[in-house]
Amino acid sequence: MDNIIKRRPLSNNISLPDTLHPVIKRVLAARDINDVSELDYGLQNLLPYSLLLGIDKAVNLLYEALSKQARILIVADYDADGATSCALAIKALRQMGAKNVGFLVPNREKHGYGLTPEIVKLALTDSLLAYAPPGLVPDLLITVDNGISSIDGVEVAKQHGMRVLITDHHLPGEKLPKADAIVNPKQNGDNFPSKNLCGVGVIFYVMMALRARLRDNGWFSSQNEPNLANFLDLVALGTVADVVTLDYNNRILVAQGLRRIRADRCCPGIRALVQVCGRDQKTLVASDLGFYLGPRINAAGRMDDMSHGIACLLSENDFNAREHAQLLQTFNQERRLEEAKMQLDALEMLDTLGTIEKMGLCLLDEKWHQGLVGILAARIKDRLHRPVIIFTYDKENKIRGSGRSVQGVHIRDVIDTIATQHPEMVTYFGGHAMAAGLTIPRSQFEAFQQAFDEEIRKYLSADDLQGIIFSDGTLSGSDFNLDLAKQLKMLTPWGHNFPEPIFDGEFELVARRVLKNKHLKMQVRPLDGGPQLEVIAFNTVDTSWPPNVSRLKMAYKLDVNVFRGLTNLQLMANSVAVNYD
Repeated sequence: MDNIIKRRPLSNNISLPDTLHPVIKRVLAARDINDVSELDYGLQNLLPYSLLLGIDKAVNLLYEALSKQARILIVADYDADGATSCALAIKALRQMGAKNVGFLVPNREKHGYGLTPEIVKLALTDSLLAYAPPGLVPDLLITVDNGISSIDGVEVAKQHGMRVLITDHHLPGEKLPKADAIVNPKQNGDNFPSKNLCGVGVIFYVMMALRARLRDNGWFSSQNEPNLANFLDLVALGTVADVVTLDYNNRILVAQGLRRIRADRCCPGIRALVQVCGRDQKTLVASDLGFYLGPRINAAGRMDDMSHGIACLLSENDFNAREHAQLLQTFNQERRLEEAKMQLDALEMLDTLGTIEKMGLCLLDEKWHQGLVGILAARIKDRLHRPVIIFTYDKENKIRGSGRSVQGVHIRDVIDTIATQHPEMVTYFGGHAMAAGLTIPRSQFEAFQQAFDEEIRKYLSADDLQGIIFSDGTLSGSDFNLDLAKQLKMLTPWGHNFPEPIFDGEFELVARRVLKNKHLKMQVRPLDGGPQLEVIAFNTVDTSWPPNVSRLKMAYKLDVNVFRGLTNLQLMANSVAVNYD
């Protein structure tokens, strides 16, 4: 078996009621949920915005800008978190009375990441501003999901008379930009208990604080007060798509957003995305946001320009939203085709290398698409169970890389260590624990390869390079039922560091067939008794199995399969291996 299956340890302090299904109690206890109150996702349980460092300065800036009808420009990142952050900021500010607000999002290939001096100069050229009123030269520049490392960009903005508010969630460096205000729960001295807010979560909190100030000052005596809960669909999408840890506070935000989407109280853009993805809006779950909606928003930034994704989320009617969503669908189809080519190239490169000795792997190809190197890094990381950075050519003899990491290795800190020890190696870097981006001189690639591998070896051993699946244990025959699968599916938002339940066990193989030359469809029966079950194992082939296979070991999820109007229980296999015992 390629994967090692380990059982999740259970909390020793369980006070969950006996009315819960025993399997659900076990699953929750393995995630340190010891009381049902931790499943109460009411908005009253959100952490208070007052705990965020810099929130008062941010609100002062925004209040002054609204009072003077100053020109406001949002500078967004080019991923789903950045797009949802941007859309939320624009909608909220407009509903609070801002009349001169627009946005600018860097093009990944032309401009690179973040608030660079080049982006500030673009901000001074009103003809290049997407969805900006004519003549907009910003008085206040607000970054969303970026900016914490934009020291030079902030300096240029200040030189041109702009005030700057940074809202971000990425790790700060040793030096902070000299902005007028910074809101980032990860900055030193911040007492906000959750460090896992993503960009859209941060700007949502800023808007909550601004609304409170406006309310206290009688602002809404002459206009309607916005219900910010109406923007939680955007918060949920950005939070899940950015793969941040789903701690209790984030689960509240995601659960509330999902409730609104299911009740069709979402924005037209999200409704249209659900439709082009072919998902059921009434039963939408967090994984649908991560695996279906998020990639289509991201495809705009990867294949063309994120302005298309933001336009979809800003659409005010279903007709326009569907047009934008269909364009995002086209981008996503192009992304999948290009990604498949890149993955084939990378696998051929790995075959040429033979046995992979490096624990930290760097690959470079000048033909690879800059917008897709992060996805490719994730694919190779999942295959080889080690941190991976994929590089492609940028400009001026520099190469740009995107890395993905495994549990136990903080990849942004690894790159920071290399940059500190070898300043000549790294031109720029940023990111967080599981993902990071960087630019290095082409001449330093081989040296960086070596330094990256050496640094990763400080954190990993040979045993860590085997894929590990953490299981919630075995199920008895009576547990294989549709009702339990539905309960688990809708119990809570599942996501990063709060994973959907996986079980393991041994089964009798009744029948099998291959779908589309890559997916394995099976009928199995638990060895200890129970019903015959349908199993789907995506991207799995069984060519190495002997012809007389009769028993399997599997790690799997209980899944609710809806096909041609019929709903049935299905096992979704994460790992399948022949049992030779």
